[in-house]
Amino acid sequence: MDEIVSLRLARKRRRRAEKEDAAAQNRLTHGRSKAEKTQTAEIRTLDEKRLEAHRRDDDGGSGG
Repeated sequence: MDEIVSLRLARKRRRRAEKEDAAAQNRLTHGRSKAEKTQTAEIRTLDEKRLEAHRRDDDGGSGG
């Protein structure tokens, strides 16, 4: 015998699965959360400051 299936529940499950697939695609398309973007920007800023702090002043060739 076949299993009895509630069409209403089957439709709901299918809709939920479609929404989850769309959400997964949007996550891939639109990237990261605001917190992740902010954290990356802060790390980049700190790295640039550290690099700038170790840079030599170039006086135009007055090596001594």
